Amino acid sequence: MSHATLEPATRQNPPARRRRRPVPETRSAAEARGSSRWVVLGVLVALSLYAVGPLWWLLVAATKNQRELYTTNGLWFAQLDLWANLSSLFTYQDGIFTRWLWNTVLYSGLGSLGLTLVALAAGYGIAKYRYRGRGLTMGLIIASFLIPGSLMIVPSFVLFVQLGLYDTIWAMILPGMFGSFSVYLAKVYAEGAVPTELMEAARIDGAGEYRIFFSMGLRLLTTAGATIFLLHFVASWNAFMWPLVFLKGVEKWPVMLGLYSWLQRGTDSTVDLTSLVLTGSLVSTIPMVVLMISMQRYWRSGVTLGSLK
Repeated sequence: MSHATLEPATRQNPPARRRRRPVPETRSAAEARGSSRWVVLGVLVALSLYAVGPLWWLLVAATKNQRELYTTNGLWFAQLDLWANLSSLFTYQDGIFTRWLWNTVLYSGLGSLGLTLVALAAGYGIAKYRYRGRGLTMGLIIASFLIPGSLMIVPSFVLFVQLGLYDTIWAMILPGMFGSFSVYLAKVYAEGAVPTELMEAARIDGAGEYRIFFSMGLRLLTTAGATIFLLHFVASWNAFMWPLVFLKGVEKWPVMLGLYSWLQRGTDSTVDLTSLVLTGSLVSTIPMVVLMISMQRYWRSGVTLGSLK
C-alpha cells in the first residue's frame, strides 16, 4: 500500500503594505514658509542694527572734532582726531577723568563682590536649610521687589548723615552689597545646583557647614555668582542718581556723574567739552566689553544642575 504524501497547502503571503509617500508640499505652503523665514531674518537684522547703531555712532563721533561732529556724516569717519581727543580727555582738569574712572571701578568692583558673596550665602541658606520663619523671609524678599529704589533715597540719606557716611566711598559700596533680587536669584539656582545628597555625604565625612558652603557650594554656584556679579556691576557702573545725592566732592564722583557735569557746562574756552564727553563715554564702555568677554566661559561651561556622580 503506497502512502501518498500529502503536501501542505501553500500559504498565501499577505499583501505587502504600501508605504505612504509623503504628500508633496504645496507651492503656497512652501512660499509661506520661505516668506516667514525672511520676515524673521529681517526682524533680527533690524533689532541688531537698533542695538549696534548707537555704539557705532559713538565710536565714529569720538574720532571727530567739534566742527566735523556737526558738519559731516554722523555714521562715517572724517578726519581722525581720536588720539587728540584721548589726550585732551586724560589731561583736562589735571586728569580728573582718570580719577573718576578709578572711582567707578572701585565702587562697582567692591560692591559687586560683596553683593555676590552675601547673595550666594543667603540664597544657599534659604534653599538648603529648613528653619522657622523661612516662608516669612521669602515673603519679605519678594515684597521688597515692589518698592521702587527711588523711594529709598531720602531715608537712606538721613541714615547715612546720622552715621557719618555721607560723602564717603562707603555710601557707594555698602548699599550695593545687599540686594533682594540677587538673593532670590541665588536661592532659585541653589535649589537645583546644590544636591542635598552631596551635602549629606560631606557631613558624613566630617565637614562642617561653613566648609561645605565655601568648598562645595560656592563652586556649584559659580554660574549664579557670575550672573549676579555682572548684573550688579553694570547697574553700579551706570549709576547716576545715587552718587548725585550721596557724593559732594568732585574727587569722589564716578565717571557717569563726571561726564554729566562736563555736559552741563556746555562750553569751555580751551577744550571742546562735547568731544570730551563723547570720548569719555566711549572709554567708559571698554571695561564693560572686557568684562562681558572675560565672563562668557562661566555661562558656556555652566554646572551639572542637579546631577550626582
